Amino acid sequence: MRIGCPREVKAQEYRVGLTPHAAREAVAHGHEVVVEAGAGAGAGFPDADYLAAGARIVDTAAEVFAAAELIVKVKEPQPAERALLREGQVLFTYLHLAPDPDQTRDLIASGVTALAYETVTDVQGGLPLLAPMSEVAGRLAPQVGAWTLQKANGGRGVLMGGVPGVAAARVVVIGGGVVGTHAARVAAGMGAHVTVLDRSLPRLRYLDDVFGGQFGTRFATAGALAELLPEADLVIGAVLIPGAAAPKLVRRADLATMKPGAAIVDVAIDQGGCVETARPTTHEDPIYAVDGILHYCVANMPGAVARTSTQALGNATMPFMLAIADKGWRKACEDDPHLLAGLNVHAGHLTYYAVGRALGIDVLAPHLALKR
Repeated sequence: MRIGCPREVKAQEYRVGLTPHAAREAVAHGHEVVVEAGAGAGAGFPDADYLAAGARIVDTAAEVFAAAELIVKVKEPQPAERALLREGQVLFTYLHLAPDPDQTRDLIASGVTALAYETVTDVQGGLPLLAPMSEVAGRLAPQVGAWTLQKANGGRGVLMGGVPGVAAARVVVIGGGVVGTHAARVAAGMGAHVTVLDRSLPRLRYLDDVFGGQFGTRFATAGALAELLPEADLVIGAVLIPGAAAPKLVRRADLATMKPGAAIVDVAIDQGGCVETARPTTHEDPIYAVDGILHYCVANMPGAVARTSTQALGNATMPFMLAIADKGWRKACEDDPHLLAGLNVHAGHLTYYAVGRALGIDVLAPHLALKR
């Protein structure tokens, strides 16, 4: 199979879908790898590394899309890239379709087969291709939150860990999954007073057993959140419903109860955000204020640490990428129901129920899509 890796074109996105190590593995499996010139530069992988791995370098994304049967990316295809997709081609990348009706319509119209990293599952019920970036985003969230809180950025001027005789910042983490757990660990490690909210009692018990004493936990209700928001210096939104739009848990009216200059980092923004006033921002211009509360809502947070993120993502995606290339997407999905869970679009049909519910689009069952 011919595997293509274009350079990412989303604003301030420096990751790359294929590492040189992954390219070498694909070539060793008998596949041809085509990489756009400069695709790996932002993550510290020069073209020479891909050439040494046996890949072919081409000048433009159009050449990659025209040549490749399988496109491997990081972020959802942008409008110019979607215009290059064709019927029968396989796209393997993050999609986050639920809050993006334009992309969804374009992918359906293209006839492409699109498998989304964020909905591939594993035997434990986890999301193995989302987890590495959730880990990165979770660990970054307190870091960027601390920066947002600095007075020069419009924040309260509060130090996360305080100093002797001065109280530490109070951090509320909404969601105790992968993002929330890593965010809480780092925030607590910075010396902040941290509370994690989640609706799963087993998850709260796990957090208490493993991290007991490092941070507090509360069962997530509207009342508990209403109690915590007025005291919070930093709120981290870490809510995930796989493949679906994030629920709006912090409403605009809630901002009036918060301290002026407090900060919100909405990590769920790539699924529409769990804060009503959240809108996507970029690394170039990451912060805006609503009613005196600072919002950090960068939709590709892991892109800021592109080398670490690319290596972590590549470790997770490579086995699936090789299965698709070695067997073809149908046989790979027939053999692995967890990969089939990643199928979001095929041959003019939406194939993921949560996206269909969010956008009001009819869905073709994934197992039926295998027969088309």
